[in-house]
Amino acid sequence: MRIKTKSFLFAAILLLLFENHSLINAKEKPSHYLQPIDIFQMEYVSSPQISPDGSKIVYLRNFFDIMTDKRYTDLWIINFNGTENRPLTTGKRNDFSPVWSPDGKKLLYASTEEGSAQLYLRWMDTGQTAKLTNLTKSPRGFTWSPDGKMIAFSMFVPAQPKRFISLPPKPKGAKWAEPAKVIDKLIYRSDGAGYLPDGFSQLFVLPAEGGTPRQITFGNFQHNSAPVWSRDGKALIFSANRHPGWEYDPQNSEIYRVSLQNGAIVSLTDRKGPDAGPTVSPNGKKIAYIGYDDKLQGYQVRKLYVMNADGSGKKLLSAELDRDVNRPVWSSDSKGVFFQYDDRGNTKIGYYSLNGNMKTLAKDVGGLSLGRPYSAGSFSVARNGHFVFTQTRPDHPADLAAGSNGSKEMKRLTHLNDDLFSFKKLGTVADIRFKSSYDGREIQGWIVKPPDFDADKKYPLILEIHGGPFANYGDRFSAEIQMYAAAGYVVLYTNPRGSTGYGGEFGNLIHHNYPGQDYDDLMSGVDAVIAKGCIDSDNLFVTGGSGGGVLTSWIVGKTGRFRAAVAAKPVINWYSFVLTSDHYNVYYKYWFPGFPWDYPEQYMKRSPISYAGNVTTPTMLLTGEADHRTPISESEQFYQALKLRKVDAVMVRIPNASHSITARPSNLMTKVSYILAWFEKYRINKNLN
Repeated sequence: MRIKTKSFLFAAILLLLFENHSLINAKEKPSHYLQPIDIFQMEYVSSPQISPDGSKIVYLRNFFDIMTDKRYTDLWIINFNGTENRPLTTGKRNDFSPVWSPDGKKLLYASTEEGSAQLYLRWMDTGQTAKLTNLTKSPRGFTWSPDGKMIAFSMFVPAQPKRFISLPPKPKGAKWAEPAKVIDKLIYRSDGAGYLPDGFSQLFVLPAEGGTPRQITFGNFQHNSAPVWSRDGKALIFSANRHPGWEYDPQNSEIYRVSLQNGAIVSLTDRKGPDAGPTVSPNGKKIAYIGYDDKLQGYQVRKLYVMNADGSGKKLLSAELDRDVNRPVWSSDSKGVFFQYDDRGNTKIGYYSLNGNMKTLAKDVGGLSLGRPYSAGSFSVARNGHFVFTQTRPDHPADLAAGSNGSKEMKRLTHLNDDLFSFKKLGTVADIRFKSSYDGREIQGWIVKPPDFDADKKYPLILEIHGGPFANYGDRFSAEIQMYAAAGYVVLYTNPRGSTGYGGEFGNLIHHNYPGQDYDDLMSGVDAVIAKGCIDSDNLFVTGGSGGGVLTSWIVGKTGRFRAAVAAKPVINWYSFVLTSDHYNVYYKYWFPGFPWDYPEQYMKRSPISYAGNVTTPTMLLTGEADHRTPISESEQFYQALKLRKVDAVMVRIPNASHSITARPSNLMTKVSYILAWFEKYRINKNLN
């Protein structure tokens, strides 16, 4: 069992960033407020898996190691009633993706115990563990066959790169330059993974006692999705895009069935649009899946469908639910489907019967996005209707909670951060609703007040903007926002138009119109908080990441009301972004009407760089140097534009960081600390003591 380290001097998390401007002195930030170093003490639950009989739950316990600056995951087990919470594995490694065998007697999981990720099998009665594989690449999406005798998974299969030239051999002992890298595929790099090797993900099956994996799919297509088994164990059901020219039409996936006997593949869906997440009913008669008819919109609501096992009789179940459906799971009686969805800033578990009746079973699902209050979470269902899920509230990251279909009672089973939060005081989080100045639409947001908030004082305000832009914030835990509050700021975060969880019409208000009136929504939110009387209107600050970085850069070109801004990993120039981002085969036709050279005015009028001449707000650009989603060249353009205009600007480059800047705990601390230091530099210090 891991023992937490309670003290550590994290040398020089920077801060004499700017001369005569320290971050926050001890008098302003008491020790019982959340500190950046506290990130290393936080833990959270993920991937809960309930046993088939509903009696036990295996889950991942995520923790951070201060010496290696990494996140690790151990397997823990707990009874459904919350008793006997104990570890199955321990140590600085990653054990992940646990899956119970159909009879509940064994547990399949992956582990980096010996370095690379391999499959392991644990007998739950004795605790004996066997390593099943010696794979050269990491397995993903592994699942048991219905009889428990076989395992299916997806794995990358390298291909030999093409050779364009043949150089003469170098003399023995000669030190020549590294060979040239030749790229000829459309998708050649990916954020977080870097430059992609040649090859494709394929499906494999493996005997449950171990042995040699057998490749089932072939061809130049990516089979990335988790396969599921037909009930007779003779075929795999999976989602993939196997259409000719699939790279140029990335949203057009289908549900397929592949025979294990002869490898024959049959398409079960055939519409234009993504069909994904297949799951087979326990009686083997039907398949549930999610998807939509592609209309080339920036945001399209994912719907829940069922069809017969042979692909006939397709039926839309969630026609009345104007929300995205995720993670479909069949009930044990094959009469309905459990699923997950976001609704007005809260993630919920729902259930659809096959006759189209829907009910909500649980709310407050999430807590996996430790930094900011994004939607993320998972759940698992047993044969008896018991279910478990990751639960969050603004005062804690993901813990384990449980409920049962047919009962309104929910029980929180773990309190992983009570040891830390028992002596730390967090800011309070409250819902706020306000009307947009543009069209009077109701916009939802949340106000976070500093610990020990005094209603008789005036506080500086930070507007924190979510990315996506097709995403949502909610009443969930956020370490970043809590640290801003601990530094003495009131924080406003909102779901402006374009956010998910409010329906297709609301999400598509920014279709080919982003940034647009979402700016008005955000400014209306700031005005609504100021109207409450606790804000020092001379001390307004703004920050956001990714899509929030876009809007931050847009805001400073539209108004000078903020004293300082931090745009994290923004897009500054849509023309250059579309041609340098890793998903460039998507953005040009979903976020824009076509190629940038065909619509240059459309691209430029929505680019923050076009308003650089208006900017007077001191602005920091903060981006990972290995970001392939919003490449750092975007930040460089804005930085250099502001420098040429002699606007106070600074660029913070995070070495080796991808778009997920805060993947390492020290980078989360770094991000928050730089933002606060920049705001402190420009904050007018009035009497708050």
